[in-house]
Amino acid sequence: MNIITINNLHKTYRGAPCASVCGLTLNVGKGAFFGLLGPNGAGKTTTLSILCGLRSYDKGSITIAGMELEHNLKRIKPLIGVVPQDIALYPELTVEENLRFAGHIYSLPDKLLNARIDNYLQLFGLTGHRRKKTSYLSGGMKRQVNLIAALLHRPEILILDEPTVGVDVQSRRTIVDNLLQINSEGITVIYTSHDMHEAEQLCTFVSLMNEGKIVCEGIPSELIANENVASLEQLFISKTSGINEAINIL
Repeated sequence: MNIITINNLHKTYRGAPCASVCGLTLNVGKGAFFGLLGPNGAGKTTTLSILCGLRSYDKGSITIAGMELEHNLKRIKPLIGVVPQDIALYPELTVEENLRFAGHIYSLPDKLLNARIDNYLQLFGLTGHRRKKTSYLSGGMKRQVNLIAALLHRPEILILDEPTVGVDVQSRRTIVDNLLQINSEGITVIYTSHDMHEAEQLCTFVSLMNEGKIVCEGIPSELIANENVASLEQLFISKTSGINEAINIL
């Protein structure tokens, strides 16, 4: 069963010489840990922005949780949690104040919000930092708080744009472990990353995107075996840079 279906999606920015998304078709299974992978400029961020209702599209159709996005955006938005690549926190507010602000956006009652903040801070090992201004946190801690803010309303779909970029090993492990736990509880995860080793370990299904189109997709282990490559990274290079170039690099 698919929780997201995209058919023949097109998006060209005004004044751009070519389309950012060109005839994109993909399906995301309910409960999947789905990797949308591709080089810079492949159209990943545009696609995610469209799914979140942050950008319009030129043509095509998108269905999320059985509802057409075009006509049901207000009903769909509460189903989605978004963790952007850039830290979306107020630096002069404390961790707790940032999370309380995020929870109020989704109109969570105070008692429920307090319980969820306590639970997630404990889960991520951040209870002792709740009264610190986020400007004083490490990069890894900021990314964890960023993630918690997207989880407070218990979304059905969690969209993550490079959630572990630039973090230390310990923070990466904490983020990855919690993402796997969240996914095991039934939340669909849509994940972008340039770390192909991490994607290979985490994703139950991947779609490789290049120049606005899907060039390859499937279960990582099966793709690697079928394409006769050693890793998802080698497959990524061969599909997005050209086979001859990939051979020279490797």
